[in-house]
Amino acid sequence: MLNINLIVIGKLKESYLREACAEYIKRLGAYCRIKVTELPEHRLPDNPSEKVISAALDSEAAQILSAAGNDTIIAMCIEGKMMSSEALSERLSGFGIEGKSSLSIVIGSSFGLSDKVKNAAALRLSMSPMTFPHQLARVMLLEQIYRAMSIAANGKYHK
Repeated sequence: MLNINLIVIGKLKESYLREACAEYIKRLGAYCRIKVTELPEHRLPDNPSEKVISAALDSEAAQILSAAGNDTIIAMCIEGKMMSSEALSERLSGFGIEGKSSLSIVIGSSFGLSDKVKNAAALRLSMSPMTFPHQLARVMLLEQIYRAMSIAANGKYHK
């Protein structure tokens, strides 16, 4: 069974987003072991310099890579590859076939991810060229993981 660690920067503030995430996590229990690791977001001043942003991303990267351990990393980033739900299902199944049974899927802060995390990733994945709030992205990603697992199991969820 696939182990998925969703590593995210920041906490969900709105109850409706927490409830949506909880629902997909519950559904995913039939297909994989999933956990969410929330890491603290570094507070930055208004109008931070590139140097301050870079230092914060590097600090977050150290926490992310520590939380990922020896897992295969998937980095969610705007420059990543866009995939259909079917292609994501195939890729996640492919990791299992390759013997990579523990995945860490990473959503960074509003400033993105450090190159250290991106370079450690086996896959850079993008949901869309559009920008989404990171809290909503978490719900969307959990839904897509659930959809991918359902496709792999020939379930009825994906139409």
